Amino acid sequence: MIADEQRTKVQREPRRELRKRSTWMTVDDGATKIECFVLDVSPGGAKVMTDVALDVRDGFQLALVPGHTTRQSCEVVWRRGKTYGVKFLP
Repeated sequence: MIADEQRTKVQREPRRELRKRSTWMTVDDGATKIECFVLDVSPGGAKVMTDVALDVRDGFQLALVPGHTTRQSCEVVWRRGKTYGVKFLP
């Protein structure tokens, strides 16, 4: 592979951009609530951003619809500063 070649980005699932929708992630079994922003979402996961770099654990709950009590269990699959890629758990 030549170093100057650009890699093509392959998306596995169609993603829907949400333009920084404000929502909440909860850690410590709901004891800690952190405001975050969902940048995009797909059936299998999402890209989430926080205002400050946090020590987000490998798993947390995400409220995809603010104000609802329903939470989606998530697993962090990658981290880049204040941005996290998560997959939804059953």
